[in-house]
Amino acid sequence: MSKLTSFLRERLPVDRAKLRELTNEPVPHHLKHGWFCLGGTPAYRFVVMIVTGILLAFYYEATPTRAWESVRTISEDVAYGWFLRSIHRWAATLMVAAVVLHQMRIFFTDAYRRPRELNWLIGMGLLHCTLGAGFTGYSLVYEQLSYWGATVAANLTDNVPWIGALLRRLLLGGDEYNAHTLSRFFVLHGAILPVTMIGLIVLHVTLIRLHGIAELRFKADQNSAPRFFDFFPDHLLTELAIGLVLMLLLGVLASLFPVPIGPRVDPLLTPDVIKPEWFFYVAFRWLKLFSERAAFASLGAIVVVMAAWPFIDGFIRRRRPGSEASVFVGIVAVLAIVGLTVWEALVAH
Repeated sequence: MSKLTSFLRERLPVDRAKLRELTNEPVPHHLKHGWFCLGGTPAYRFVVMIVTGILLAFYYEATPTRAWESVRTISEDVAYGWFLRSIHRWAATLMVAAVVLHQMRIFFTDAYRRPRELNWLIGMGLLHCTLGAGFTGYSLVYEQLSYWGATVAANLTDNVPWIGALLRRLLLGGDEYNAHTLSRFFVLHGAILPVTMIGLIVLHVTLIRLHGIAELRFKADQNSAPRFFDFFPDHLLTELAIGLVLMLLLGVLASLFPVPIGPRVDPLLTPDVIKPEWFFYVAFRWLKLFSERAAFASLGAIVVVMAAWPFIDGFIRRRRPGSEASVFVGIVAVLAIVGLTVWEALVAH
């Protein structure tokens, strides 16, 4: 053993004390509570999606003639294929929920404020990439609802000002759904979006390390000294425990609620009800409340305000020190998101 240790030390001249110092950043005491540790949750699920996605890609064929049949083969013929597909789908669903909850936590604890505005923008980029991965992944199944949902979504992009028609052609590979569309979705889902997300995650974590984690101080702690604990091993053990619980949850969901496969695509038969995945219910219901142009313009404005909120909030607080307008805005936004989601879930059309 000593010879092996000497061998490794000679070829990997790493100073263990410096390595420990590098990885052992002080972590604010409020992260002792697991419900504040939502940042690592989407990362776990992202890793699960990468691993299961690679395994599924061995069998998936991104062509109109073979896509649905390859998914059926995975679900019914491949050993444990149904389980891997269910794990992948449930991980994607829970990842969207985790990213949204993490954004809410950052918002309501003011962790987006100076000097962390850029990290908020990176987080918004990760949110939109996650939604894009959910949309493209659902479309790859090539069942009736996924086909028609992708068709409707692509057609709606025509209403995006100035670049709508270009986006639609880029997404579909032509003026309408055709033989090249699935391959484009597959490249987006399996390559472009994951690589983009990995890059954003690296930037996100780098900025967290440079700025440190924003400390959350409760009123009872205002007069006391800030409290911190070591990342290694204390916080690492907390994250590992959360990861094990998440893996157990995914296994239970995949086993008890395996993902079904709908009927094969029939371009000549439009379903009576076309609905997207649940995380698009908000936008889908919003589009039904206004004309398409007005809905897209207002949704675009909302996205811009969300991205720019750290700067808007900073402007408000400079004019009115101590203002907590963000709390009011956040409560209204959460109520609107929940209300529109439930509304769309309950209506038949």
